[in-house]
Amino acid sequence: MINHRFLNIFDRLALPLLVTGGVLVTVAFVLAFTVAPLVSGDAVAEGFLEIDGRYVTNKLLLSQKIFYFHMPVAVVSMAALLFTAVYSILFLRTREGRYDLRARLATEISLVFVLMTMVSGELWERYEWGVWWTWEPRLTTYFILLLLVLGYFIVRSAVSDPERQAVYSSVLGIIVFIDVPICFMVTRLIPSGLHPVILRTDSGLPPPMLIPLLMALVGFACLAFALYRQRLRAEQLRERVEALKNQLDEATDSRRD
Repeated sequence: MINHRFLNIFDRLALPLLVTGGVLVTVAFVLAFTVAPLVSGDAVAEGFLEIDGRYVTNKLLLSQKIFYFHMPVAVVSMAALLFTAVYSILFLRTREGRYDLRARLATEISLVFVLMTMVSGELWERYEWGVWWTWEPRLTTYFILLLLVLGYFIVRSAVSDPERQAVYSSVLGIIVFIDVPICFMVTRLIPSGLHPVILRTDSGLPPPMLIPLLMALVGFACLAFALYRQRLRAEQLRERVEALKNQLDEATDSRRD
């Protein structure tokens, strides 16, 4: 009874969280482009440059605004994979299909955010580093993460037997999550000088930059959870419809007999 009560609470929270997440992300982007200061890039060729009545010796990078989108979606993509791993472990322990369903849906949400991370990261690389791709440690490990997530769905499509499909997917879901702490720690273990260390004890950011960043992070987290609950609700309704359809078919066959 308690489980159903909590499930109902989560379902009721899905729409408000969806709206809240959209509002937070929108406000975060407005603040990022209006309040958050620009950061200094390479030195200008002439020695100084006048921008908005100010003379600067370094280029002010508008492309850095991508950071307010890129970092939050990356964190949410990894957080979603934590749920994939937890539900995968629960399935392997219990062999209950509801855990396999939740693991699959969590991975679906993660895939969406992984793709957003890759796209925003590519734009950031192009404008800040001057290349579309480089085999930098963080990029390489995260690219492997993308391949593993795609492999998760390839395995699900390739295996037709539902039981084996769930088992193989659960094992792979756990393996995928193993790459998450590697992606997070690699810039600390292998400093490359390219990809910065973002999450630090002092945050490394002044309040005008930190506030929109945190708002975007909370907003994307709300969106991810709301989308997950909506997908879960849709799948549960589909299963109920299928069960009722099977019962109706069995009743019809019994009457004919």
